Amino acid sequence: MKKLLAICLCIGMIFRIPAQALAFDTSSVDTAIKETAQYLLETVNNPQISTVGGEWTVLGLARSGVEIPQAYFQQYYENVQNAVIASGGVLHKRKYTEYARVALALSAIGKNPQEVAGFCMLAPLGDYKKTVWQGVNGSVWALLSLDCKGYEIPMNTSAEVQATRDLYLAHILEHQTADGGWTLSGEAADPDMTAMTLQALSAYQNRAEVAEAIQKALTYLSRVQKEDGGFTTVNTETAESCAQAIVALCSLGISPEDKRFVKNGNTVVDALMQYRTGQAFRHTKNDIKPDLMATEQGFYALVAYQRFYEGKSGLYQMTKAPQQNVRSLLIQFLETLFMKGKVYEQIQK
Repeated sequence: MKKLLAICLCIGMIFRIPAQALAFDTSSVDTAIKETAQYLLETVNNPQISTVGGEWTVLGLARSGVEIPQAYFQQYYENVQNAVIASGGVLHKRKYTEYARVALALSAIGKNPQEVAGFCMLAPLGDYKKTVWQGVNGSVWALLSLDCKGYEIPMNTSAEVQATRDLYLAHILEHQTADGGWTLSGEAADPDMTAMTLQALSAYQNRAEVAEAIQKALTYLSRVQKEDGGFTTVNTETAESCAQAIVALCSLGISPEDKRFVKNGNTVVDALMQYRTGQAFRHTKNDIKPDLMATEQGFYALVAYQRFYEGKSGLYQMTKAPQQNVRSLLIQFLETLFMKGKVYEQIQK
C-alpha cells in the first residue's frame, strides 16, 4: 500500500513540479558552454558565409544563454550582405544547403533570410530537384531552415518542380535504409546522417509514417552506440557524431539520459565531453590540437542539451518553446527512481 501511494503521488507530481527542481546536474556542461563561447568569439572574430568559421558559430552563440555583443552578430550580417551582393544572390550553383545554413544563422540572430540586400535566401529551396541534388542532405536542411520559424516555401518560377514540405518529407522517408537510418551514399546507415535527419523529422512527429520512421531510426542509433556512449562515422569515433546525436535526441524531446542511450553507464553527452581540450573540442580522441568544426558542433550540441533541460525550445526551433520537454523530463526522472527502487524513499525525504 505504501508503494501504491508513492506511485500515485509521483504521477500527481508530473504536472506540478518545475523542471528545474528535478534537473540533472549540468554544471560541467554550463561551464563548457561559457568557455567554448569565449573560444569561438576569439577564434572566429570575423564570421563569414562558411561551413566552418561562419554560420555554425553564429547560430550556436545566438542560441546559447551566453551574453554576446550584438556588434558580433551585426558584423556577420554585414558580411553576409556584402557576399550576397558580390555574388548576385548566388551562394552556390549546386549545393543548396548553403542557402539553408545561412537562413538558419540569420533567423537565429533575428534577421529575415527572405530579404538580404534584395535577395531571398529561401527562394532556391523552392526548387525541389535542385535542392535534392545533394541527396537526403538537401531535403533535411531545407526542412530545418524552413521550419525554424515556419517560413512559407517561396514560389520558384524557374523550378521544374516546385518544392513542398510533403515532397521533402517523402524524399527523406523513401531513402531510409534497411537498417533503419539514413546515409549520404551506399546502403548502410550512418549515425551522423541519421541524427541530422531525425532533427528535421522532429517537427513532424504527429504524422504516423514519420513517427514510425523515427522509431526505426532511434532503434538503429541505440544499437550502434558505443560502450563509451559515443558514435562513429566512417568507422571512426568523432566529436561531431556525438554532437549530432545529442541535437537529434533533444529535438525529439528525448533526454540523452534515456535508458536506450546509456551504454555501460555512459551517455552521449559523457562521450562528447571526452573530446574537450582546453576551451575547445578535438575531432577524434587521438588528436592533440582542437578542431574548429568539432568545436562548433560540440558547442551547439551542448547548447541544445542545456536548452532541453531548461525547458526552452530546441536548437532549431526559433518559435514558441514546446511544452512536452518538461513532462518528458519528469517522467524520465520517475522512471529512474522506479528502476533504482527508491520511489518511496525519495518521497519520505
